[in-house]
Amino acid sequence: MTQSKKYPWIVVALLWVVALLNYMDRQMLSTMKPSMQIDIHELQTAANFGYLMAIFLWIYGFMSPLSGIIADRVNRKWLIVGSLFVWSAVTFTMGYAKTFDQLYWLRAIMGVSEALYIPAGLSLIADYHSSKTRSLAIGIHMTGLYMGQALGGFGATIADKFSWQQAFHSFGLIGIVYSVVLILFLRDKKNADELNTVNNASIKGKNPLLKGLGLLFTNISFWIILFYFAIPSLPGWGVKNWLPTLFAQNLDIDMSVAGPMSTITIAASSFIGVIFGGILSDRWVQKNLRGRIYTSAIGLGLTIPALLFIGYGHSLFHVIGAAFCFGFGFGMFDANNMPILCQFVSKKYRATAYGLMNMVGVFAGAFITDLLGKSTDKGNLGKDFAMLAGIVAVALIIQLTFLRPKANDFIEG
Repeated sequence: MTQSKKYPWIVVALLWVVALLNYMDRQMLSTMKPSMQIDIHELQTAANFGYLMAIFLWIYGFMSPLSGIIADRVNRKWLIVGSLFVWSAVTFTMGYAKTFDQLYWLRAIMGVSEALYIPAGLSLIADYHSSKTRSLAIGIHMTGLYMGQALGGFGATIADKFSWQQAFHSFGLIGIVYSVVLILFLRDKKNADELNTVNNASIKGKNPLLKGLGLLFTNISFWIILFYFAIPSLPGWGVKNWLPTLFAQNLDIDMSVAGPMSTITIAASSFIGVIFGGILSDRWVQKNLRGRIYTSAIGLGLTIPALLFIGYGHSLFHVIGAAFCFGFGFGMFDANNMPILCQFVSKKYRATAYGLMNMVGVFAGAFITDLLGKSTDKGNLGKDFAMLAGIVAVALIIQLTFLRPKANDFIEG
């Protein structure tokens, strides 16, 4: 099956569902606050809700480099299967939570298990696809994340019609069942040269872990990529965790409507953005080595005016239009992060590198999630959203100025 020309796309399809579940299980909590605070009174303050969202991000961030290192050294199939099973079981268990502390620790465990997926999943897709299809493949996979974000918005709808406990039970059970599907059909891709490299390093007493980290931390381009990835994560995570609240406030609508409206808008526009950005990047890079960087920059540039209108817009047209523009631009940016990384980092260390990228991005997300929670309590959520546009502009300038790849696929010399 793995020798088939179609199997690289089967891998994308299999992992698309995992990506959907990854974001759906973490995202639906952000839309179910009104229902949950009836039973768990600590959630009645935005600050406490921010702490609950942020603990996931802090744990997820600390685990990301370790998960990348693990993914570069073990069978990624079983890492992905185990990760999915654990976070799905945690989601199922959250339906039985009675206190804020129980939710808090379950979110922490979810942060550990979900962090193990992204570096392993993206590096596996990157290995199965050449530079001619890599951005499109990564982009299609990213649509799973956005679809999961959109379906997570329906957590509020299910909670309103049935109960928030039922929402957690249903989505958790789906993930547990799907982990069995992966056991049957997903395969890792490790060629003989890679296995020999690891074995030889072990025989000679060398430490490939320290070598990999050393190569990454002495690579100036990797530091630029880290910064470029972290800064857009501020508005990226802010939108994921607080846009439903902002929609409800600015449009004066109920959260059961604002949740699906906001997440579907972002998901639909991001879906279009990653496909468009993936196709454009794969074609542009065949003619210009900076094609991926230019495509990413165009996308990121679109998020700047979008943030201003998201923050200050109070009509349905302005807020929905701005959210669509943000999602489309962020999708173009998202589709090209791993492909750009592949132009500067050897395939032996891509999961480790993406794990480090994920860490800085998530730490930025944890910071902004906590900050926007306090901002909501003070009535400044829209203003602080708009201020993020200036920070994104700085990242865009640095990326265009300093990132200059020399190959489509970096090969360690």
